[in-house]
Amino acid sequence: MIWRFHLSLLVALVQVSTIAALTSGQDFPALKALKDAWENVPANWVGADPCGDGWDGVSCTNNRIVSITLASTGLSGQLTSDIGGLSELLILDLSYNKGLTGSLPSFENLKKLTSLILVGCGFSGPIPPSVGSLQKLVFLSLNSNNFIGGIPPSIGHLSNLYWLDLADNKLSGTIPVSNATSPGLDMLVGTKHFHFGNNQLSGEIPSQLFSSNMTLIHVLFENNQLTGRIPSTLGLVRSLEVLRLDKNALNGSVSANFSNLTRVQELFLANNRLTGPLPDLSGLNVLSYVDVSNNSFDATDIPPWFSSLQSLNSLIMDKTQIQGQLPVSLFSLSQLQIVSLKNNRINGTLNIGADYSRQLQLIDLQNNFVDAFTQRAGYNIQIVLVGNPICEEGTRDAYCSITQQSFNNSYSTPAENCVPPLCASDQISSPKCKCAYPYTGTLVFRAPSFSFGNSSVYNSLEQKLMVTFQSRSLPVDSVFLSNPTKNLDNYLELSLQVFPSGQDYFNRSGISGIGFILSNQTFKPPREFGPFYFIGNSYAFFPGLSADRSHKSLNNKVIIGAAVGGAVIVLLLLIAGVYAFRHRRRAEMATQKSDPFASWEKNKDSGGVPQIKGAKCFSFEELQKSTNNFSEANEIGGGGYGKVYRGTLPNGQLVAVKRARQGSIHGGQEFKSEIELLSRVHHKNVVSLEGFCFEQGEQLLVYEYIANGTLRDSLSGKIGIRLDWTRRLRIALGAAKGVQYLHDLANPPIIHRDIKSNNILLDDRLNAKVTDFGLSKPMDESQKGHVTTQVKGTMGYLDPEYYMTQQLTEKSDVYSFGVLLLELITARTPIERGRYIVREVKVAMDVSKDMYGLQDILDPIIASSMPERSAEKFVDLSLRCVHESGYNRPTMSEVVKELENIMALCGLNPNAESASSSASYGVNRGYDHPYSNESLVSYSAGYLPTRLEPK
Repeated sequence: MIWRFHLSLLVALVQVSTIAALTSGQDFPALKALKDAWENVPANWVGADPCGDGWDGVSCTNNRIVSITLASTGLSGQLTSDIGGLSELLILDLSYNKGLTGSLPSFENLKKLTSLILVGCGFSGPIPPSVGSLQKLVFLSLNSNNFIGGIPPSIGHLSNLYWLDLADNKLSGTIPVSNATSPGLDMLVGTKHFHFGNNQLSGEIPSQLFSSNMTLIHVLFENNQLTGRIPSTLGLVRSLEVLRLDKNALNGSVSANFSNLTRVQELFLANNRLTGPLPDLSGLNVLSYVDVSNNSFDATDIPPWFSSLQSLNSLIMDKTQIQGQLPVSLFSLSQLQIVSLKNNRINGTLNIGADYSRQLQLIDLQNNFVDAFTQRAGYNIQIVLVGNPICEEGTRDAYCSITQQSFNNSYSTPAENCVPPLCASDQISSPKCKCAYPYTGTLVFRAPSFSFGNSSVYNSLEQKLMVTFQSRSLPVDSVFLSNPTKNLDNYLELSLQVFPSGQDYFNRSGISGIGFILSNQTFKPPREFGPFYFIGNSYAFFPGLSADRSHKSLNNKVIIGAAVGGAVIVLLLLIAGVYAFRHRRRAEMATQKSDPFASWEKNKDSGGVPQIKGAKCFSFEELQKSTNNFSEANEIGGGGYGKVYRGTLPNGQLVAVKRARQGSIHGGQEFKSEIELLSRVHHKNVVSLEGFCFEQGEQLLVYEYIANGTLRDSLSGKIGIRLDWTRRLRIALGAAKGVQYLHDLANPPIIHRDIKSNNILLDDRLNAKVTDFGLSKPMDESQKGHVTTQVKGTMGYLDPEYYMTQQLTEKSDVYSFGVLLLELITARTPIERGRYIVREVKVAMDVSKDMYGLQDILDPIIASSMPERSAEKFVDLSLRCVHESGYNRPTMSEVVKELENIMALCGLNPNAESASSSASYGVNRGYDHPYSNESLVSYSAGYLPTRLEPK
């Protein structure tokens, strides 16, 4: 195989470099210039003979530099045009060095280059067209950077190209194909891999792109902005094994010649706008994973091929308008693990039969018309029938619960019949119970075809990894896999730790070898895992120079000088130690006075020292006095976190003081989160943090005092405020602007993670203010797009996509806000008597009737006064926000704009001030204060409460 050839070449180059010497005068100046432009280069990059001195990551033949492989070494700086001076270079792999930034130089002088691998760096700007002049290039991997602009048509000149990966960038424009004056990707008839997912490509997929001469096995265009039809010429590429076109805006019908793709194993067409008949997948006998969900296919009966695909592992066809009763034969397919057919028209009886697949883990038929279920003893399958007639109110069967736990997705490599020891700081115990410093990173599989709770496939992956490392004579003792998670793109992310053999750390050549195997796709995972890429972490545990090399590079004068210098340093340290001992107490006292965080307990659940901007640090005595010694008369709310008291500062300002109870389970982290986040957010629609206190073992947060309680209190009539339609629109717009500020303008951006009516406060002018940041998650640059995190939130408002994938994005807040909008027009809690507000609105909707026929579930207070057009647009916006796929939800900036348009329809000025006072609303002060968080329900993905009472 071609990757074996390149790896053998690399090994030969390393061997040759050990006997070569006197680096060519043509190469050293270029490499020296690169060294000067980079920081954190290997410690042994000294002298003027990289080949003879064996510089780490540099391989030579005939005194010429032919390979630079420096994956995960912490390099930073820019790749300058000096690289062009290395005219004999065959391999350049600088992967997993995030510190390498800026634009790429021209590569036109590297005529012999076969592998250009810059995976997971920080490069930006356009991809230089000069890559098209590298006629011998076999591997071109530029994925997971920040490249912009179009795909260079010149890449079409690379007739030897085997691997083309430009995924996970910001590329835009159309897919280039050849014409009379320009090359294009259709010329790459020998290329096996087209990886272009997660970019911003637009326009149609050209029919000219594919032909019967092509040998493609992977075509990945997922999560772009492609439009038009799927070209029928795709059916000519009979070698195709994995096809991902999901999360675009493709339309029209699927060509009948899809049946020619008899080698396809994974097929992803979900989340497009496809129409016409459901694709006929008969004859695709090796198809194991199919997802065509969320399209607009014609209504059709259950197709016969459901039961004929003997290799089928996962059948995912949510919202595809299929109808009828599922055949028992479907569940007897021996490889079947997942069946998800939500939001269709499946009816009749669900009968799994006695001969069902023993690998079957999940049958999800939410929101269909199933009215009976033939149960048998011994099932170990998660079955979800919520939203079917069989699960009418009062049904207590497990399959009618929305809170049942998802199938087990946890896995970590077990220890090999040994007891893990206690390791020193930064060291980790390996599967063989040896303490070491492992090389770490994340394996990302773009099209897995198995249930990721299946431990046996991970065992085979571990074995293949070890075989690959050992066959290349790399110093690897063991590998550790853990935390399998599917992200929003249906990629499987898997944490990898590689442990060294013979010592407790890797040297640079070991890291370089492992990184090259994973970046160069030398390692081939088991078939079930499909195409993958790896993002490695920088390795921070390299040893110093070896003793013999140090001896070689030092002369006697240097040694004598070092000894004298060392003696002087020891003497100075002794003097400094005496001085420090005498003044330690005085310094500690001064520090405590000048640094309000000097006593922060880093080892407790409150985490490290908060980073704040502008919030005042109150003394405990000040707050004790302001609240009348935390008297019951001043108590205005409470919850699991603690109690809330009204306080009056010496300047007369009213505040709300939130005091954590002793032993609060979540208090420490919530306390720190709210300090850090609220101290740096300043917006009229976000509650202000006045200050905090954490003296004497106390944790107190001091907020501005909000007079009119929560939006939930007002909607329930608890405080006597009557909210008309105009007022609700203004509250919705104010809350949306607050959340938009958090997403778009806060630095770093913040995902609230608990948007709900109990966390929207109304001031004395009934302006909306977003509050309660205890569960909020800041998103730094490295987490842009999404962050994998423990699921937390409040049932009824929680984004189901976030719950299922553990991938948190801004769209998770959008879903919660959509539920809030439905709450505003119905005045109902999200879950009321077992009924979910989103489902209720969808079921009741009839677009042929006035106000969509929702009069029966609208709040009577506003039902008669809502202008019909504005009400319909408000409902449309709400349902777009709660779309099952986050990709199809609007952003909060789009929500704000739409709410402003709705207000304009009603003749209202979106920028006008709110009510001058709330006095005319007859406020009743007998209510719980808004700073109470009693209703907050947080949980992890491994646990869900069996019942959540609506508040």
